[in-house]
Amino acid sequence: MLQGLLALLLAGASGGGHDRGVDLYKHQKYTEAISALEESVKTETPGSSEYLESVLLIGQSYFMLSQAPKAIPWLEKVTSVNEANYMLGYAYLQTAQQDRSEAAFARLFGLNPESAAGHLLAGQLMLKKEFRDEAVTEVKKALALDPRMPQAYFLLAETAIGRGQLEEAIADLKKELEIDPNFSMAWYRLGDACARMQRWDEAIPHLQRAVWLNPTFSGPFILLGKCYYSTRNYSNAEGILRKALVLDPNNYAANYLLGRTLIAEGQAEEGRALLEKLKTLEQ
Repeated sequence: MLQGLLALLLAGASGGGHDRGVDLYKHQKYTEAISALEESVKTETPGSSEYLESVLLIGQSYFMLSQAPKAIPWLEKVTSVNEANYMLGYAYLQTAQQDRSEAAFARLFGLNPESAAGHLLAGQLMLKKEFRDEAVTEVKKALALDPRMPQAYFLLAETAIGRGQLEEAIADLKKELEIDPNFSMAWYRLGDACARMQRWDEAIPHLQRAVWLNPTFSGPFILLGKCYYSTRNYSNAEGILRKALVLDPNNYAANYLLGRTLIAEGQAEEGRALLEKLKTLEQ
């Protein structure tokens, strides 16, 4: 009788510890959550929903505390869970285990980590967190398997732009566009790279193509307006920047450029009103 009562009390304490740990995690109190859940998981049945949740949240808590080595063993227990694989991918990178990172990212999307698609995907995710060297390694592995892999040269160009290697980026973007001339972002970034070098006339046709291929993205409109303004083609600059502001009314750069353009055209009142609007956008 007493043993049964004690078992019930212990079960209740365990459940309370689990719930408390989950609540602490939700409130981003990760250190406290780890303490509560590591205690709770000792009495939870492996494979049960509570156990799996505890394990996942412990791993995620360590990850959020930038303690990748401690996060990994917990996250490895739940590799069927997307969130675990996502964090594992980056945790492995932080501990110089790139091969395991590839595998975790591949599991996340159901890919073979040794395929061209698997390597390219790993490169994309690595680049998102600015693991540039690792991303380049992955993309080159993808290209070794498939020299015409769509978006591979684009990713190489993105890493080159991030490093300020603009000529290299331009060369890679041109290779990308030989494979897929309908890729609007490649035209946009090609125009961007040229504009960064103040090669305005060279940038303009690339940005025009980006606009024609994707008329709902404000980025190329704004940059094209800047190119027109920089070459004193104020009429074209005004038209394209007004279109940019239809897509993104509160964009600081678009409002600024249109204001300067209107003043240059002699429409000082409207131009100054737009520049005055920037004060509210800054707040």
